[in-house]
Amino acid sequence: MSDKRSVTVIGLGPMGRATVKVLLDAGYDVTVWNRTRPKLDAIAELGAEPADTAAEAVAANDTVLLSLIDYGAMYGVLEQADLTGKTVVNLSSDSPEKARKGAEWVAERGGAFLTGAYMTQSDDLKHATSRLYVSGPENLYEAHRALLEVLVPGLEYLGADYGMAQLYYQAGLAQFHAFLNALEQAVAIIDGAGADVDKYIELASQTADGYRDFTLYFGAAAKQGGWGDVANFKMMHAGAQHVIDAAEEVGVDATLTRTIQGFYQRALEASEKTGSPVPVYRILRGSAA
Repeated sequence: MSDKRSVTVIGLGPMGRATVKVLLDAGYDVTVWNRTRPKLDAIAELGAEPADTAAEAVAANDTVLLSLIDYGAMYGVLEQADLTGKTVVNLSSDSPEKARKGAEWVAERGGAFLTGAYMTQSDDLKHATSRLYVSGPENLYEAHRALLEVLVPGLEYLGADYGMAQLYYQAGLAQFHAFLNALEQAVAIIDGAGADVDKYIELASQTADGYRDFTLYFGAAAKQGGWGDVANFKMMHAGAQHVIDAAEEVGVDATLTRTIQGFYQRALEASEKTGSPVPVYRILRGSAA
């Protein structure tokens, strides 16, 4: 990559706009394109250069950052563009296999490819915990490292396999989605009981650091095939029922906890069948038999 501090960003949803703003603040010249004009005009007011077409935006710079709804959108957006000699860094979310196929598609058209995945606090790219996972050829990553380091405080290169950035990202989202729904359920229980929601949020936030220890402990257990014995599974099954009762007493939907309880029920049934503990991890992994 040359010393030219100039780049193209295609797609101006929340993450695309955040990307452009960070680059502008860092002194980059940024060419932008979006399907709808209002978002394009709004970001142009901040100093970005709007392009009339995606092909024009690609032609403007050697490096193109994509922030689209998914990888499928890339094909329609770039099909008329000349990708010869261009590096496409796709920051869109999708599955690992779709990322690999996207890399092949770009290579067939003369371009180079990196997979990128933001792991951030919403669209706050500069939050202290924000990370950008990247995978693809190491020499290409190194050539664009200075640009990518501008975007977030933490840059994680995950190897040459194009699918790795999306693999780690989607695994992170699996954990986050469960956390988000669980937090909403917890707040709903407090609110449904007429208790102090602010007090609960304060208390819950104070225990957040403890999840680091949980992650290390239960993650290590998962590497060994999963956590717990039959007594643990019974305890967790009963504990889930207590949460269900507390939720339903105040009219809160307990489907999430019933699903969790169902995994412990399956672990108990599998343990009885095999005559030895079968942790929930093995149920999830499909290796309970």
